[in-house]
This record gives sequence, C-alpha cells and structure tokens, in this order.
Amino acid sequence: MSRPPGRKQDNHKIDWHLPTISSSASAHHMSRELFVLTYGALVAQLCKDYEKDEDVNTCLDRMGYGIGVRLIEDFLARSAVKKCRSYSETAEMIAQYDICTTNHSRALPLPAWMSETCRDTLVAFKMYLGVTPSVSCTSATGDEFSLILDKNPLVDFVEELPAERASLCYCNLLCGVIRGALEMVHLAAEVTFLQDKLKGDAVTEIGIIFLRKTEDKKHKRNK
Repeated sequence: MSRPPGRKQDNHKIDWHLPTISSSASAHHMSRELFVLTYGALVAQLCKDYEKDEDVNTCLDRMGYGIGVRLIEDFLARSAVKKCRSYSETAEMIAQYDICTTNHSRALPLPAWMSETCRDTLVAFKMYLGVTPSVSCTSATGDEFSLILDKNPLVDFVEELPAERASLCYCNLLCGVIRGALEMVHLAAEVTFLQDKLKGDAVTEIGIIFLRKTEDKKHKRNK
C-alpha cells in the first residue's frame, strides 16, 4: 500500500549538489560516480517506501525541484553565462554560442529568448553531468523544445527497470532540477520525459514546455 498523502517527505530530504566536472573531494561536491550510485540507492529506497510508481516519480521531481532552485546560483557563479536583460542582448549572446547548430535538421529555428535558455541548459548538463544533449524544436509556436541524450550518466549502473516498475521514471529528478532552475530565472515550465532508454527507446528525451514568464519577485518554493 502506498503511503498516505499527508506523509512528510523529510526522511528523503537531500541537501547535496550535482557534481561539477572540476569538483574535488570536497564536503559540498561528490564525484560523479558516487553521485550516480547514491542516486540509485535513493531510487531503490523510494521504491521500497512507495508501492505506486507515480508516487516515486512525484517524490523524485519534488527533490529535483529543491536542488534546482539552489543549483542555479552555483551555475551562474561557475559558468561564463551572463544574464541577458533584453532581446537585443539575448541575440548577441546567441550569436556567440550559435546554439541553433545543435538542432536536428528537422527542427524549427528557436526564438531568441528560448535559444538563450537552451544554451544555458546545455552548459549546465556539460558542467554537472559531463554530457551535452542535442536540442530539437519542432513547435511552430516556439514555446517548447526537447533535450536528446544519447548517454545518460544517471543510468550507468542500471540495465533495465523491473517488470513491476514499468511506469517508474527513474531519472525524474532531472525534470525537477530543470523545472526548479528555470523557475528561479522567472520561467515557469512543464518538464517531462518523452523517451527513455531504460524503457527500450533509442534515446533519452526530455521535453520542456514553457508555460509563462513569471514576475520578478521574491521566490516562493512549491510545496
């Protein structure tokens, strides 16, 4: 039986950062391999605590969100990315990074503000997970794009999901991290897995749909 809705999540509260490529064995950053192993242990424990995959997925997303709202400051401090204050400034930044070269041939051009977000996301994936996703945008409205991962470090030690866990979104923490980080730069978004190698797909694909730009005011975390 799954745990009741009112159950506190404090037992699974985590307060560590995703590892960076330049990280040493400091108190605040663990090696990537240790992070992956620790994450696997976390998912395994959640599967013991919750019978329904949906509950595990929700818990992972919530944890990732908490990481994302804190991680954004670390990302901005460590990366060379600057915060653009206008569309003209954004266009200039895009020209420097040429983010559209990562789009698939079938993809549509990205709007300037969205290209900036894509660029930052790719830099973050490289910085914290050591991989660079490709970007695909097929939305005519320009409000959504996909990150395509040929290699997903979080599943390095996972071969397949158990048959009884077919609905488990093993890496759902990543969706929460992206959602939380975007919210901190005033972009509300829906982030979900569209394809997953653990479920037999050829690639891992994370879909990001922008819902709205939020007001620049003191951030309040979702509960």
